[in-house]
Amino acid sequence: MTAVHDSPGEPADAARERSDARRRRRLRRRRAITFTMIGVLVAAAAYTALTAIAPLPVSAEAASASTTIRPAAVQPAFPSWGSAAVGMVGQNDVLVKNGSMASAPIASMTKTITALVLLDKHPIATGTEGPTITFSDADVDILHQVWAEDGSWAPVQAGEQLTEKQALTAMLLPSANNYAISLANWGFGSVDAYLAYTNAWLASHGFTGTHITDPSGLDPGSVSTPIDLVGIGKLVVANPVLASIVDTPTADLPGAGTVDNGNKLLGQDGVVGIKTGWTDQAGHCLLFAASVTLHGHPVKLVGVVTGAPDYTNLWTDVPTLLKSVEAGFHEVTVGASATGYGTYRSVWGQSATLKSERSGGIFVFSDTPIRVTVRSAPVTLASPGDDVGTVTFNGGGQTFSSPLTVSKAVEDPGLGWRLTHPQLLVP
Repeated sequence: MTAVHDSPGEPADAARERSDARRRRRLRRRRAITFTMIGVLVAAAAYTALTAIAPLPVSAEAASASTTIRPAAVQPAFPSWGSAAVGMVGQNDVLVKNGSMASAPIASMTKTITALVLLDKHPIATGTEGPTITFSDADVDILHQVWAEDGSWAPVQAGEQLTEKQALTAMLLPSANNYAISLANWGFGSVDAYLAYTNAWLASHGFTGTHITDPSGLDPGSVSTPIDLVGIGKLVVANPVLASIVDTPTADLPGAGTVDNGNKLLGQDGVVGIKTGWTDQAGHCLLFAASVTLHGHPVKLVGVVTGAPDYTNLWTDVPTLLKSVEAGFHEVTVGASATGYGTYRSVWGQSATLKSERSGGIFVFSDTPIRVTVRSAPVTLASPGDDVGTVTFNGGGQTFSSPLTVSKAVEDPGLGWRLTHPQLLVP
């Protein structure tokens, strides 16, 4: 207890009042210190609580980008002579082409057009061979005419009867000009009526570079373009009757006897037809089709080569061209990527790569572009397995999509970072 010393002559009551005042001042100071400390502690607690629960800023840059994959371009082994074009069933444009694409004589490849228009006018019902055609003395006269022209032919006799399919076989396999003319007369009433129907049919199918002046192709006025011929070849292999005929090595026919397919590549390298041709004006030609499996995908190629100096060149150079085109198809693996599809970078120093956990394939020809589109959402925190976006691949008419996730977790930075970075937490 503090002693109270009264000044000499000072009343006792005054001394007590001064002592009480001093005690009140000390009490006020202690209370002020206490309240200040409590205030500081409350403020610190509130700050800690607020920063602990404050929403974090978006922790990364959201990726949204498009890139393009371009596989290696094909290097076609075109013949050193003539013109060539190769297409694929199911695709409108030709895959590769070389030489003149102008209209030119097409020789006996004309007979594929004769066959198509005949079946357009007189279709053969499934499971049948079509109506029976009885050949007459007029057809024998046509044979004599073809002999005089030194054209290709097959035997015919007056009274001979063949089904429509057999007659088409006699025309296509040995490339018999006389059967082409006889079928034009049978199917349309006359060659002139055949020509009117055929050229209208060609125009209706968009074959604007093709014009026919005779049913067999001996006349150099029967012309087409390599691109049109690829389209015509596609129609041949799409027709079940014609596809079976042009893929037949040999056939025994009533009256006509045994006829052999002039296409010496048939059965080699997947070749399933279609038609040879030769005249002085056209050179040696081949309209061909091949069924192959490439990277697990069934593919039917249709092509044409014209202007070869002889058939030996055709039998040698067409397989080389086919193999080079087939080598131009790619199965491009897409999806999983070693480098990922962008990076999330948090403001507190963490980063994580966007990755795809699914792989797929896009089947394309040559340098067909594959467009890669990345879409990702802004995130705050993320864990591996979380769906944070999508990567999509489009090419060659195909689409493959895969979810995106993160390579590692983007985690809460913790209380220590929150306490020292309030400016990034409070808007």
